[in-house]
Amino acid sequence: MTQATPSSNLLDARLGRRRLLRAVAALPVVALAPGCSLPVPGQGPPPELFRLTPKSSFEDDLPTVDWQLVLEPPVADAGLNTTRIALQRSPTQIEYYARSGWADRAPLMIQTLMVESFENSQKIVSIGRESIGLRADFILKTELRELQAIYYNGGAPETWVSINAKLVQMPRRAIVASQSFDGRVTAAADSLPQIIEAFDEAAGKVLRRLVEWTLIEGERAYRAERRGS
Repeated sequence: MTQATPSSNLLDARLGRRRLLRAVAALPVVALAPGCSLPVPGQGPPPELFRLTPKSSFEDDLPTVDWQLVLEPPVADAGLNTTRIALQRSPTQIEYYARSGWADRAPLMIQTLMVESFENSQKIVSIGRESIGLRADFILKTELRELQAIYYNGGAPETWVSINAKLVQMPRRAIVASQSFDGRVTAAADSLPQIIEAFDEAAGKVLRRLVEWTLIEGERAYRAERRGS
């Protein structure tokens, strides 16, 4: 039996590498056609972003108030505390429209709409977000309970906006009024632009009633406190 020597092992290794290089060189070269490219992860059309509009028309006989109001960010469960636009095909399941979303997380978007709607009423001197450190006579605590399109009632999707509000008088931190506000509007068609229009109309109904209720109930509590002091 012949024993391999170190020199013969080195020769075999060199021959093996040469055979491998020849085999690789013989493989066909695949060229990309002009104008074509391999897909890159993350490419594709960007998602469509939407926002709702504040309310600008209110009852003429609303009281003009000189107290200060702070709006806390609305509380929302995890299903709505997102930039995604929610829909429901059944009462117990939540889904989201593909490649679309709100321009901001839903609670922050609603907070901005509330601030702008109060300002548009021109009935209150001072209103702001809690983050700016405004001294408040009242704090409006809200919960965003519904902001989704409903598909399980049959027909075109129905948008549903619901906010629960509690008006807290400072500095005694007493809840002086509590109310829920609901707006439902059926979309003209099952397409996202029409659904967003329906969301905007439903939110407008809620915002109008919320602003009017807050001004009336806040003024009533403010005057009662001043009479008792």
